[in-house]
Amino acid sequence: MPNIYFSDTKSKAAFASDGPKPQFLIDTPQFKVLVAGLEAGQQIPIHPAEAAMYHFLEGEGLMTVDEETFAVKPGVTIIAPGGAKRGINAKTRIVFLGSKGAS
Repeated sequence: MPNIYFSDTKSKAAFASDGPKPQFLIDTPQFKVLVAGLEAGQQIPIHPAEAAMYHFLEGEGLMTVDEETFAVKPGVTIIAPGGAKRGINAKTRIVFLGSKGAS
């Protein structure tokens, strides 16, 4: 059985000078949950992808979904519909949870 309880999710985030290194909490064909970190100034370039949820645990930045840009900070959740283009720019060190189901 996979882990189902994470008492300190933020501590699982990995940071690297060349961009995000997602750490999967669960990775199955039906469901994926990851925690990822970006250093200040790093970004995830705009790209299309399947429907996904992003929940920000730490830091501040901007997230773009299609033509809208949103300020992100701890507690913000953004749900990007399937096929929507999305990207993240970190103003400060960011930690976020991401999840998606089967396409």
